[in-house]
Amino acid sequence: MPAHALRPLWGLLLLLACQPPAPTVDTPPNIVLIFADDLGYGDLSCYGNPVIHTPHLDRMAQEGVRLTSFCVAASVCTPSRAALLTGRYPIRHLPGNLGPESMQGLPETEITLANLLQDQGYATMAIGKWHLGHATDALKPTGRGFDRFYGLMYSNDMIRPWVNTDSLLMLYENEVPVREVGYEQANLTRAYTRQALDFIAENRNGPFFMYLPYAMPHLPVSAPEDAMQAAGGHRYRAVIQDIDAGVGAILHQLDSLELDDNTLVVFTSDNGPWHNLPDRMLQRGNERWHTGSTGPLRGAKATTYEGGYRVPAILRWPGQLPADRREGLMTSMDLFATLAHQAGALLPTDRPLDGRDMWSFLLGEGPARDTLFYVNHRRLEAVRIGNWKLRLDREEGPQLFHLDEDPGEMYNRYEREGETAAALRAAMEAFSAETDASIPVELFGEEGQ
Repeated sequence: MPAHALRPLWGLLLLLACQPPAPTVDTPPNIVLIFADDLGYGDLSCYGNPVIHTPHLDRMAQEGVRLTSFCVAASVCTPSRAALLTGRYPIRHLPGNLGPESMQGLPETEITLANLLQDQGYATMAIGKWHLGHATDALKPTGRGFDRFYGLMYSNDMIRPWVNTDSLLMLYENEVPVREVGYEQANLTRAYTRQALDFIAENRNGPFFMYLPYAMPHLPVSAPEDAMQAAGGHRYRAVIQDIDAGVGAILHQLDSLELDDNTLVVFTSDNGPWHNLPDRMLQRGNERWHTGSTGPLRGAKATTYEGGYRVPAILRWPGQLPADRREGLMTSMDLFATLAHQAGALLPTDRPLDGRDMWSFLLGEGPARDTLFYVNHRRLEAVRIGNWKLRLDREEGPQLFHLDEDPGEMYNRYEREGETAAALRAAMEAFSAETDASIPVELFGEEGQ
C-alpha cells in the first residue's frame, strides 16, 4: 500500500492506518545527510550561480534528483534542525533558537532519525554543528541516537563580540569538549570532512548513517589559504567551494570503497542566507557581502518569504534514483520518513508526523507534497497549498502569491483571489487550533490574537 501524505490536520487514527511500502532494495543503504548552514538557493552553480564553482555538487545534481521547490520547516538554525531530524514542525517541540547558556533542547521524548536507524543496526555519527541542546549528556548527539559526535554544540558565531556570552566555542568529541575553536575556523570544514572520510572507511561494511551539518557558510566565514586563492580572494565563494570539495572527497571515498551503489547521499541547507544580519555581526572582519544568494527568491533567513525557506536539495543514489529534476514541493521534514523507509525502519505511531515518505515523488511516480505551514517561532505567518501561498506581513498586510507564476513573490493577488485566500486562511486557522500557533489576524484588518 503506497504511503500517503500525513497532512498536519489529520488525526492519529489515520497515522496509524497509513503503512509504508516495502523498501526499494533488500540491503539497507548507507545514508549520508549533508546539511549546510545558511547556504542560499542561488549559491551553487547547478542552481544558477554565475561565479561560485561547485563541480562536485553539480555532478550530484547531474547523477541524481535536483529539487527546485524544496523547503525547510523553519528559517533559523535550531528549529530547522529539529524538524529535519524528527519529521515534525518545530512548533511541536523546539520552535526557537538556542544559545550557549540554553538549558533546554530537543525534548527527550522526541524520536530522531538517528534513533530509528540506530535501532535498525546502523552505525551512526554526527559531524559538525549540533544546536539542539547541550546542557546535559542526554541532550547531546550521543543521547539522541548517534554513536559518535565530532563538532560544535551550537553556531560558530556564539562567542564574543558577536554574542553576549562568556562561554568558549569548543570542539567536542562525543560528550567531551576537547579544544577551543574560538576564531580559528578556517580549517573547520576540512576537519569535518576528514572525520567523515574516516567514519565511512571504518564502517564500510555498513550500514551507516552519517549526518554532516557543516558549520558554514554561517557567519563568520573563513577558508584555508589555498581555497581563498582559488576563489580569487572572495571569502564567501571560497567557503562554498571548500564545502563542495568536501562533498567531492566523500563521493570519491564512496566510489573507491565500492559503496557508491548502496549509498544514498543527500545535500541541502538549514535555511536561506543571512542578508538581514544585525549590526553586532559586523565585527572582526565580517561584511554584509559575506552571505549568500537567494537567486530569484525574495527574503532571507529568519523570514517566511521563499528566500528564507526554499533551499537547494540534491539526492543521489546510483541505480535507484533517476537523474532528473523535480519541481514539486518537498520539505526537510519529509526526509525523516523517506530515509527511514529506505532503511526499513518503522515510523513512530504515537505522535503526529508532519513529514511524509516522498520516494515515489523522487522517482517521478507519485505526487508532490501539497501543504506547508511557515511558522516563525510560535507565530504562523504563511501557508502554501499547491502553488498558492498566503502570507501575513507587518508592513504590507495580507499577501497572496502564485509561486509557479511568481516564485519571486513580487505580485500580491490577495484582492483578486478572494476565494483562494479564504481557503488558505481556513487552513491556517485549523493548523493554529491544532498546534496553538498564533496568527497575526489583525493583519487581515480585524481584531485578533
